[in-house]
Amino acid sequence: MTLLWIPLLPLLGMLVPMLSAHKGRRLCTLATAVAPALALLLALSQWPALATDETLRFSLEWLPALGLDLAFRLDGLSLLFNLLILGIGLLILLYAHYYLSPDEPFGRFYAYLILFMASMVGIVMADNLILLWLYWELTSISSFLLIGFWSHQSDARKGARMALTVTGAGGLALLAGLLLLGDMAGSFSMDQVLASGDLIVADPRYPIMLVLVLLGAFTKSAQFPFQFWLPHAMAAPTPVSAYLHSATMVKAGIFLMARLHPAIADSALWSVTVSLIGAATLLYGAWFALLKTDLKGILAFSTVSHLGLITLLLGIGSPMAVLAALFHILNHAAFKAALFMSAGIVDHETGTRELGRLGGLRRPMPVTAILTTLAAAAMAGVPLLNGFLSKEMFFTETLATPVLGGLSWLLPALATLGGVLSVAYSLRLVHALFFKPAQQPLPKTPHEPPRLMRAPVELLVVVCVAVGLVPVLAEGILAPAVRAALGEPLEFHLAIWHGVNLPLIMSLVALVAGAVAYWRHADLQRFVRSFRPVDARLVFEAAIQRLGNAAEAGLAWFDGASLQRYMTWLLLATLVVGGLGLAQMTGLTGEKGNQPLDGVLVLGAGLLLFGGIGTAVTHRYRLVSLLLLSVVGLVVSLTFARFSAPDLALTQLSVEVVTMILLMLALFFLPQKTPPESSNRRSLRDIVLAGSLGLVVASLNYAVLTRDNTSIAGFFVENSVPGGGGHNVVNVILVDFRGFDTLGEITVLALAGLAIFKLLNRLRLFMPHSDGEGRVWSPDRYPAILTSISMALLPLALLVSAFIFLRGHNLPGGGFIAGLITAVALILLYMARGVEWAQARLDFPYQPVAVAGVGIATLTGLGSWLFGYPFLTSAFGYFSLPLVGKFELATALLFDLGVYLAVVGATLMILANLGKVTTPHRPAKEPVESHTDAHQRPSKETS
Repeated sequence: MTLLWIPLLPLLGMLVPMLSAHKGRRLCTLATAVAPALALLLALSQWPALATDETLRFSLEWLPALGLDLAFRLDGLSLLFNLLILGIGLLILLYAHYYLSPDEPFGRFYAYLILFMASMVGIVMADNLILLWLYWELTSISSFLLIGFWSHQSDARKGARMALTVTGAGGLALLAGLLLLGDMAGSFSMDQVLASGDLIVADPRYPIMLVLVLLGAFTKSAQFPFQFWLPHAMAAPTPVSAYLHSATMVKAGIFLMARLHPAIADSALWSVTVSLIGAATLLYGAWFALLKTDLKGILAFSTVSHLGLITLLLGIGSPMAVLAALFHILNHAAFKAALFMSAGIVDHETGTRELGRLGGLRRPMPVTAILTTLAAAAMAGVPLLNGFLSKEMFFTETLATPVLGGLSWLLPALATLGGVLSVAYSLRLVHALFFKPAQQPLPKTPHEPPRLMRAPVELLVVVCVAVGLVPVLAEGILAPAVRAALGEPLEFHLAIWHGVNLPLIMSLVALVAGAVAYWRHADLQRFVRSFRPVDARLVFEAAIQRLGNAAEAGLAWFDGASLQRYMTWLLLATLVVGGLGLAQMTGLTGEKGNQPLDGVLVLGAGLLLFGGIGTAVTHRYRLVSLLLLSVVGLVVSLTFARFSAPDLALTQLSVEVVTMILLMLALFFLPQKTPPESSNRRSLRDIVLAGSLGLVVASLNYAVLTRDNTSIAGFFVENSVPGGGGHNVVNVILVDFRGFDTLGEITVLALAGLAIFKLLNRLRLFMPHSDGEGRVWSPDRYPAILTSISMALLPLALLVSAFIFLRGHNLPGGGFIAGLITAVALILLYMARGVEWAQARLDFPYQPVAVAGVGIATLTGLGSWLFGYPFLTSAFGYFSLPLVGKFELATALLFDLGVYLAVVGATLMILANLGKVTTPHRPAKEPVESHTDAHQRPSKETS
């Protein structure tokens, strides 16, 4: 249970800043830091167990039939990333406290930051592929909120949209890849997936799966050709850049490749693809980092370059390469977070990030200059700093890899070139900020920041120096992480000196050539200016606009805001698919043959044909068409009864009555007769299409009904009594076997009723006084016969409704049918006596009735949890009472009561309000009532 609190605490901590923001920023910052600090302490407390190669797990069944569990794991790899996510996250909170302006909505900022932290912790601890993907998408959403935090700036909005589009598209590809991966491994459980490497690589779907998974990883970690979104995400506040783009979000794709390494990395396709993409990203990012003039832009492109370096190491895939990748993840997070926060300090204290305006800051900001220089030196790979160790390991692995066969010399050459550029842009960053004289006055007079604002940078720089001088300090956290990434332990020892060898020479060449490259930086700038500049943000925005315009044009051609055209395409597609299915059949009639015909069946079929054709022919005469349509519904109900489906017959009959009332109320405000709207040519087209589709669908139905098909009906029949305690199989299915479906359906019904109620509540339509031919309606709005019948029918209908409800578990009936009967009886009263009369006597709102129905059904399902059973597990028992005898009680009765109330409430919300949308003429002196809720004040309108 301790393990569950590590991902849960940050998620709960998201609420803290929103609740404490009004208490002041200092208290809000301290309160916000409590939850991640506790989560970090809990994670570190498991270090001794993980050091012995143990993997800790927590699992709670969610949807076991789909293989989806709320499952978390803590091993060396997730502990390494938790240390970065939670540890650097706490430093960012302290830094942001001083960085943000007092006028900023800091509570909202902290909430977004903690939400992102929780989603990253969820990714690295997920022990189920689908759960990992859910957290993966949550990082895309939370990073969108963080990047676009300064929403008043156009750059922030565009950068946030770009990041969400690219990473969201990659997330969809990742979902497809993870579904394939789970199917290939036979489970979505991480343990089984990681243990099925040979099976996965041998599967013919492996290339497709690998491409989809890598698309998700490459888009999230800004690998070529998806690297363009990351620099534009620099429009976010600097604390966001320092957190998302050094220690967390951009490392999510790296983590995914490291986590799945034992399962999917043992192939030449992985090695070549990942290595080449990593190398391209390494050089691309380093080159543009050398050319940028914006301080955060330099750091953004350098982040892209270092992510390419880590990806290249994972592509090489040897045990030492994986160790080097994980080591560089740790080192990069330390020096890059420090550099981003130093850049924020410079921007905060000088008012600008442009290198052309900055310079000479070593005198007013000496401590910041020392810290930034050390962090930049670590990034460049200067000896005695942590970056030197992992970069030398990188050079060693590029020399030893056979990934490119005869071209294997290419990787060391590219790696050395990347090292040269890294030294050049690091040297340029430090020299331009602190040692080069300023070219123009600064917007603000620079000075050192507050002591605690600088403290996170100091701590991270100490880590860079300590690991560089005593690398054994990192072995304790790296050893279990490497074991988790490789699936087996690895013996290694980190040291500063390995003698004079080729990797050391490569490092020295990179240092010297990098200094020369910076010395000739002006020549490089002139060379670049000879090319036309390209703004990735403008290109992306133009591409999105073109895509949107193309989509609108395609939609206009296919749809054209025409329901007929839309239905035509839909029906044509159905006709083609159905026709292809029929063409593959050897014979239409199956082995079961046909049932004998009798006069009743022939008469029913004739009435169906007559009603269907009559409805289409008389569609311009709305009332006549509606009456013929009701004939179709009645015959369908009789057909259900004829073939021993009384539940369906009762349901169809009740629904038919409610539907007819609804259509009559709605059609009352429409013309009784409409003019012709289709030409003869279009009518002929529609007849051919409808007739063809009817023949195809009828043929398919005939083919299915005359063949033996495997059905699950036998299971329900056999288990209806022992499993659900009811003889009415249909009702037991609805309230027990498929109760979750029914709960969803009544929830949708209640929501639809509420939406329609709000739509109709203030709607006022003109009530016509005559029909389409000028004949005035009868002045007798409430005929005496209808009034008398409704008064006598109401108690009888309610009694029948109660009878149908109580017998539903064992005989035809149930909550749905009973609810419709009750609703029809009440609607008849509204129609017979008027809305004003009915509401004066039924003075209660129907909204709570529908909501109560959904609530009772939900609570019935939740009640099973109290007894340790899955959601919506029903229970039943048999009891005896004097005079009553033996009877059955089942919890499904409460669920059915919820269905009953939801149906009654939703139906009456729709029909009762539809009956009062008219505005009758009032005398001139009568004050007009305000639009109030009908249940608060009786309306003077009539149905």
